[in-house]
Amino acid sequence: MIRTAGVSKSFGPVQAVRAVDLQVKKEEICGLVGPDGAGKTTLLRMICGLITPDRGQVTVLGTAPDRLVERENLGYMPQRFSLYGDLTVMENIGFFGAMYRLDRKTIIQRAEEILAITDLLQFKDRFADDLSGGMKQKLALTTALVTRPRILVLDEPTYGVDPGSRKEFWKILYNLNQEGMTILVSTSYMDEAELCTKVAFINEGEVVRIDTPQGFKEGFPYKVLELQGQLKQTGILQNLAGVQDFYFFGDRYHLILEETAAVEQIRFSLQEQGVQINSLEIIRPSMDDIFVSLVEKEVV
Repeated sequence: MIRTAGVSKSFGPVQAVRAVDLQVKKEEICGLVGPDGAGKTTLLRMICGLITPDRGQVTVLGTAPDRLVERENLGYMPQRFSLYGDLTVMENIGFFGAMYRLDRKTIIQRAEEILAITDLLQFKDRFADDLSGGMKQKLALTTALVTRPRILVLDEPTYGVDPGSRKEFWKILYNLNQEGMTILVSTSYMDEAELCTKVAFINEGEVVRIDTPQGFKEGFPYKVLELQGQLKQTGILQNLAGVQDFYFFGDRYHLILEETAAVEQIRFSLQEQGVQINSLEIIRPSMDDIFVSLVEKEVV
């Protein structure tokens, strides 16, 4: 459905994307993850034909994106809300549908179907500026879906949206995927990466690794030790035998251990240094653990 081969793009002295090879197959949900400035948005814009690669080739449905005869088969939702705040929900959808030369009857019929799915039907006469952040994202999604595309490309669609709205948004994406839609989505949330059928990790313009979420976890070469407790100084963790790194997640720490590290020895060392341990156990690595490890490995 989507294929890039050796795609590169520079903006002056900055190389945003470097020789990226990526394939998104039919009915996949492919997540594109990476830190800010990694090249996610540039890559998605090249896939959608909005900017031209310096080198390499992009094909969508077997042809270059700018040569797609049926443009309505590719839906795109940009990162920033780009609809008209002084138009109502229905007026925004009508304007977008008209750009694709859909007749008014078809636009209204499809709009009401999609608005019902996104729980926006009761707000169809509300101005876009008066919608909440989550509702604005749903409206942007609705406009991208009005043509009933076969492929949907979304650039961090839930960025800055509250957790409840993010959950609702992903339920909609799952329903669309189950109906046969292929989805390519960039995200900065690792819990969303877990929901994808395939994940491509990009950093400094290069796709470092592509795998399933399960594949990423099974290939993680370290043990993860989760610590809940009270520490006066986090420097204590750096000096523990067998600890490669550690991260702070809310009220707990994740210690990245060598396979040979002894948990009981770590427990003893912490207690000896006055750390009050509420819990200490080996857990399965999360996508957050893997993400941080990959970023630091690339930086090093």
